[in-house]
Amino acid sequence: MKRKRIILADDHVILLDAIKNLLEPEFEIVGTFNDGHALLSGAPELDPDVIVLDIGMPKMNGLSAGQRLKQMLPRVKLIYLTMNLDPDLAAEAFRLGASGYLVKNSAATELVHGIHEVLRNRSYITPLMTKGMVGSFLQNLERKNSNRLTLRQKEVLQLLAEGRSMKEAAFILNVTPRTVAFHKYTMMEHLRLRTSAELIQFAFKSSIVAA
Repeated sequence: MKRKRIILADDHVILLDAIKNLLEPEFEIVGTFNDGHALLSGAPELDPDVIVLDIGMPKMNGLSAGQRLKQMLPRVKLIYLTMNLDPDLAAEAFRLGASGYLVKNSAATELVHGIHEVLRNRSYITPLMTKGMVGSFLQNLERKNSNRLTLRQKEVLQLLAEGRSMKEAAFILNVTPRTVAFHKYTMMEHLRLRTSAELIQFAFKSSIVAA
């Protein structure tokens, strides 16, 4: 039987190698990436069945990259492997097209099991999420959250949190500095944050940017 094709994306190289060694006996690892932009540009030509990715990655966070990949590769299965047990973040991942959500301190065999589950067109959530938390974020899958950031806002926040100026962010995103400023202050208003420092702190707490 032809082995399923897997892509791995994480900015921690040692962990990436460990995951690759774990999965290689059963799956074909067709690519590994260390940031969201590289994953987005390299994944389509590799024709993966499953992409295992972290949420907090440099250059583009995993949620933004995953959302775009689902538009480009609608049949691909996304499994988020993260340190974050926040049910709202898990809900957002599933809303944007995830099939699985695991945490990095799960048993190694759980990832293999999760991959098999999503390949059977099922959703997989780590048991480390308590039943109450699971119920909470499954309900949130269909709930509109007024504080939810748009894809463009997340891209702006990613760059600002990496220390870019508004002018530099505007150049990278091919928009005007005024547009970046608009997104920045719209986010602060929606999130009820008063300072740029609080906005950057929010970016790290919500795993939009890797610490």
